[in-house]
Order: sequence, then structure tokens, then C-alpha cells
Amino acid sequence: MTRRRTPIRRKIAVATWRPSRDGRIYARMEVDATAALAYLDRVRAESGERVTITHVVGAALGRALREVPEVRARVVMGRLVELETCDVGFAVDIEQGSDLAPVKVPDVDRLTPLEVARRVDAGAARLRAREDLAYRRSSGIVRLTPTWLMRSALSVASLLSGGLGRSALGQPGFPLGTAFVSNVGTLGLDEAFLAPLPFARTPVYLAVGAVQPRPVAVGDEVVVRPVLVLVATADHRIVDGAHAGRLAGIVRDLLLHPERLG
Repeated sequence: MTRRRTPIRRKIAVATWRPSRDGRIYARMEVDATAALAYLDRVRAESGERVTITHVVGAALGRALREVPEVRARVVMGRLVELETCDVGFAVDIEQGSDLAPVKVPDVDRLTPLEVARRVDAGAARLRAREDLAYRRSSGIVRLTPTWLMRSALSVASLLSGGLGRSALGQPGFPLGTAFVSNVGTLGLDEAFLAPLPFARTPVYLAVGAVQPRPVAVGDEVVVRPVLVLVATADHRIVDGAHAGRLAGIVRDLLLHPERLG
């Protein structure tokens, strides 16, 4: 029997997660994607570049994080500590579906979806070419660290990298940013609830589902429109229902009026 090498992501997951018992808050919303898709068609035609619904959602989320500063925080030694920036991490496929890695884009609240797309694509290209120094270092450390030692190593990395913003275990400070976005629609899923990575101490995770035709009420009529499902998982110690409602309202409004994103 051939023994397959355990993916780096899987080894970290095994060492990180325990049975769920911590406070989480979940939110789900459906958004009419008609305007967002038309916006994407225009931006692609004008730029000739591959801009996706993920980049539009990321840009909208960045602006929502700016407007709801209470959620820009992490828990360090039992205390809430503010995060000053609106950095957003994006999950990218680097091994044809068998492994994922994050690309953190700083100050997403100041970027257009096209600018977000360019930065994510540049980061993904570095990761796939094994030119991302942080990823190479962390992958090498994880690969060489015995499984029985991984949990302790990640606990130290959690405090230094996720909590204090210092480089640890090969990763830079705040490796996933203030929020993390993953497009599960590309995996064939209409929607999904993301499992937070505890050592990163990222307060908000957002799953972007597949755009599907669904009946939508428009005035007094029911019509079929392309609908996008967004599902958020958040740290309930930081994000409560009021915060989630404000974030959702801003993201929804920007997806319905994407021209405001630039």
C-alpha cells in the first residue's frame, strides 16, 4: 500500500482543532447578484483581467469592516485588543484542490475589486511557484515538526502571530488578516460554514457560495434571478448580532450597488 504524504493544511488542522465548545455566531444571507454580475462583465471588458464575485465580496467586506470597527479585534490573554487595519485574507487553491493557502491583502477597504483581484492573483502566483517565503518557511517547519509537538507549537504561534502580530512558525503577524474569505462555490458548494483557524485569531470568516438562479420577489412579481449565498462564521466574544447585522447590511448594499466600489 502506498502511503500518501499528509497535506500541510491537514496536519495543521489535526493539531489545531479540538471538539467544538467555543462561542460562535453564524449568519447567512441571500443577495440578488444581477447588479454584481453586470458590474463584473463591465470591469472584465474594460480591464481584460479575471475579476470574480469573490473580489467584489472582499472589497465590500473591507468597507464593512471599516464602518464597524468593533469587530476589528482579537482576544489576547483574555482581553480584547483592537486591530487597526482592514486586511482581508483570501483562500487560494495551490494544489489542484488538495491544499489551500491564504493570500492576505492589506487595506482592502481602500481597494476596488479590480485591485483586489490583481493582488490576490499575484499572491497566488507566488504561492504556486513556491516563491512565497513565509509559506515556504511555515510549510517546512510544519513538515518537519512531529505531530505530537504540533499542538504546543501552534499554541505558541497563536500568541505570537495571531495575538501579538509577530512572526512565528514561519508565518507573518496576523496571517489571515481581520477577516478571511473563501469561495466554496468553486468547489461545487452552494453554501458552507467555514471552520475558524484558532491560532490566527481572525474574528470573521465568510464563505462565498455558488451563484444559482432562484425565484426572487421583485415588487409584486416573482422572477428568476441569479442569487449569491454568503455564510459568515464569527467569534461571538467579539461579534454579536448587532455587529453582524450592520456588517451584513453594508455588504448587501454594496453588492446591490457595486459601482460604489469603484
